[in-house]
Amino acid sequence: MATDIEALHRRGFEEGINQKRLDVFDELLAEEYVNYAFPAPAPGPEGFKQVMGMFFAAFPDMHVAIEEQVAEGDKVASRGTFTGTHTGDFMGIPPTGRTVAMAFIGWYRFDAEGKIAELRVEQDNLGLLQ
Repeated sequence: MATDIEALHRRGFEEGINQKRLDVFDELLAEEYVNYAFPAPAPGPEGFKQVMGMFFAAFPDMHVAIEEQVAEGDKVASRGTFTGTHTGDFMGIPPTGRTVAMAFIGWYRFDAEGKIAELRVEQDNLGLLQ
């Protein structure tokens, strides 16, 4: 199972975020999906897509690079970097035109159907806000 969930995890970043194909999250996220670090306005794929829409509006060229990934059982851990140019409002912060970079480490738990059910992430919020 580890290889399968590693591929699904990467697919979320490559297709869903980097190619801005939010529909892929309907396949990848469980209906009860929850992000404990960045709560969405609703659970599941719809809430996640709303959050990503906010990021795409603020950072239209955003890109996520996964630098390391490991899987065991029903979990995937990854380390990566989010980059983008701040050209739209973000959480009350007007556009700066600056390129931002934010490192993160995420722990993803997959359910019995092979969908992402939970995310716990630690990220460099100070780096993002600077």
